[in-house]
Amino acid sequence: MSEWWTYQPRDLLMFSPDTYYRLFELYNTEVWPVQLLALTAGLVILVLLYRPSPWSGRVIAALLAACWAFVAWAYFHERYATINLAAPTYALAFAAQAVLLVLVGVVLNRLSFAKRGTPLGQAGRALFPAGLVIYPLMAVVFGRPWLQSELFGIAPDPTVFCTLGVLAAADRMRWELMVVPVLWSAVTGVTLWTMGSSDAAVTGVAALYALCIAFLRVIERPEPGRPLGS
Repeated sequence: MSEWWTYQPRDLLMFSPDTYYRLFELYNTEVWPVQLLALTAGLVILVLLYRPSPWSGRVIAALLAACWAFVAWAYFHERYATINLAAPTYALAFAAQAVLLVLVGVVLNRLSFAKRGTPLGQAGRALFPAGLVIYPLMAVVFGRPWLQSELFGIAPDPTVFCTLGVLAAADRMRWELMVVPVLWSAVTGVTLWTMGSSDAAVTGVAALYALCIAFLRVIERPEPGRPLGS
């Protein structure tokens, strides 16, 4: 038996990188054409972020909640659980985030967006199109086939990435909605780093970016006569 200090982090994984990415390939094939619905939801959110109305927050929160719930069930519970014993815990966390989005954003209507946001809000808003359009392209950039692309509303990482953009763009920071996305960013970053994936830092960087915007907006002072975040 090898000495414990000879083990590398990769040895602690319950699956290989090939198995991990192959799971996305099978998943994308099995859930088709749900990707079209997810893309439609993403485009609706994108439009509402840049052209908000009094009811935008409720619609965005409802669509995000649906995406988080779908990932919790279809990805973590039904598929990721076959290769990772921690998947049921992740499914519960994503389901809890879906419930929070419904409660905070839909029922209480506490997620709102200004037509003319501050520069910090605009900077946070840019995360959403990046997660919606650029994130799926990383599979090809890093030499993986198209079918292994991770898509908003279907896979956890781009869903978290885009959600961070929405929260960073909101008029007021909803810290209770930041907890699960930030924690997942750390979990997936460690997992991908352990696998030696080139994109290990992407979601973590997005979380740090969103957190920096959040803290800066806390100390941001509005101009006289102008409400914060308007």
